[in-house]
Amino acid sequence: MQHIIKSVEQQARNLRDEMANINKGAILIPARYSSERLPGKPCFPLDGVPMIKRIVTACKQSDLPVFVLTDSKEVANAINKNTTVIIDEQTKFRNGTERCASILDNDVFNKYDYFINVQGDMPDVTVEMIHSCRDMLHQWDVSTAYTDLKDFSKERTDPNTVKLVRSNGDMLWCGRGFTGYGDWHLGIYGYRRSALEKYMDLTVYTEEIVESLEQLRWIKNGYSVGCTEVEFDGVEINNIEDVNKWEVRHAALSDKDIDEIDSESRAVFMEFEADWARHYNNK
Repeated sequence: MQHIIKSVEQQARNLRDEMANINKGAILIPARYSSERLPGKPCFPLDGVPMIKRIVTACKQSDLPVFVLTDSKEVANAINKNTTVIIDEQTKFRNGTERCASILDNDVFNKYDYFINVQGDMPDVTVEMIHSCRDMLHQWDVSTAYTDLKDFSKERTDPNTVKLVRSNGDMLWCGRGFTGYGDWHLGIYGYRRSALEKYMDLTVYTEEIVESLEQLRWIKNGYSVGCTEVEFDGVEINNIEDVNKWEVRHAALSDKDIDEIDSESRAVFMEFEADWARHYNNK
């Protein structure tokens, strides 16, 4: 009996130590400008405000420090000056998680022991989503979020809507194809620092390449990925159709929580909109 009590006490101490080791974190927003499906996607204006600026504003409501990781000065110019932007125009990353992992050797990030990766196409990200992924890291090395995908909805056959299969709190698999079951996997991840540091060295399997889903690298390499259910009634922006969907859904909403666009950003948007219109009309 004494041995069992000591064992339980040791497990409790280990859990407390583990929780203490993820008490300081930051949000990383990988935002690739050269998107094929929607060129210049991070700067695409949603009701006059660039998408990346909306994402940054939403993330800052979580009270976590926010960093934007991008391949373009255009993205940096579209964000307020009080947000740190790290630009890497040369490295070819396979996905946003690789871009996140690449900055860990920067001394600025030494003080953080966990990170929340908010995808650069999630203008409707919520504080609940961010905090839920953070809280999952007390038990899992990697976390993500999902929400209910309505039965018979057209998103079930849309490859841009990623479907997640789970068991209790573990993500078992995710994919883009039609399955007839599963939940809507959302573009947000949590990582303990120790896990993110290993990502670039993990094996890239065929499934990750075929599905173009970065989270499959964790699963195929034996990691348990925790998943948390959240309320989400927003839009993930993958193409121009999603932009139209977002505009319709948010038509009645005000922008009181979005700072007034500064003159420099406004000039960037006007130039961007003209360039994008020429690209789209020439396709």
